[in-house]
Amino acid sequence: MTISFKSLSHSKWDCKYHVVFVPKNRKKILYGEIKPFLQKVLHELAGQNDCKIV
Repeated sequence: MTISFKSLSHSKWDCKYHVVFVPKNRKKILYGEIKPFLQKVLHELAGQNDCKIV
């Protein structure tokens, strides 16, 4: 596995984020009508920012 660092003239970095999304009554909300919409939006945002959803 190759780690690619981003850099400026004076620094290098490798940013990683761990986001936890926990709405109230999450099971009822996330497995209902909102699931397809939320999946689409989150994957589009991840694609725009060169991120991967695991």
